[in-house]
Amino acid sequence: MRESDFPRYLTGFLSKYLPGQKNVSSHTIAAYRDTFKLFLTYCETCKGLAPERIKMAQLTKELVLSFLEWIETERGCSIPTRNHRLAVIHSFCRYIQKEFPENLYETTRILAIPNKKSPKPLVSYLTGDEMRIILSQPDSSTKEGFRDLVLLSVLYDTAARVDELINLKVKDVRLMDPAVITLHGKGSKIRQVPIMSNTKTLLSSYLDTRKSCSGMADIENFYLLTRSARNYLVGEYLISSIST
Repeated sequence: MRESDFPRYLTGFLSKYLPGQKNVSSHTIAAYRDTFKLFLTYCETCKGLAPERIKMAQLTKELVLSFLEWIETERGCSIPTRNHRLAVIHSFCRYIQKEFPENLYETTRILAIPNKKSPKPLVSYLTGDEMRIILSQPDSSTKEGFRDLVLLSVLYDTAARVDELINLKVKDVRLMDPAVITLHGKGSKIRQVPIMSNTKTLLSSYLDTRKSCSGMADIENFYLLTRSARNYLVGEYLISSIST
């Protein structure tokens, strides 16, 4: 194999294979890129391998195992995070096997590295009283407070991910019976979730009072807006609400 061929293969994997052949989301590509940024950092700082000089022949099972050990012990990553980094490297190796089989033996050894087992965490939940406390936090007499009440109610009713909620558009909400919300999830997955009558009433009332972004059809507007009519980022609000 040619000198310093790893950068060429990695570039093809991230910039052509993932978005072109696999059609994965930009978030997935960013997560894969972050894994290889860590891997290249490890190679340079711990193994003395400059990123631009790495060869595919140097991508071995032993190197990958030592990288996984490093992120777990030196960086303090959890076992699930370690397994995620390994899954990214496995995906790259499967790409190499299909497109460039010269390194087949070593990529097969890397693909044989198993996930590390870890105890499954206990999933906690909110009691009815705790949920009522959270829903009582927004001041529904103000526009922003009423919006926040709608936001929290939809999260509770649909179990939506935060990024699913902030990307919710008017066209994704059906208020006619049966009322449903269409959520666009991770990996371009789409699901429809029925909502309770109380949530439907809140969404309907909020739709009547919100302002749309100019320059686009109303159905293409984000449902939950700030004063500047941009989609509302909810992470920090939720954390502060639950902690009070």
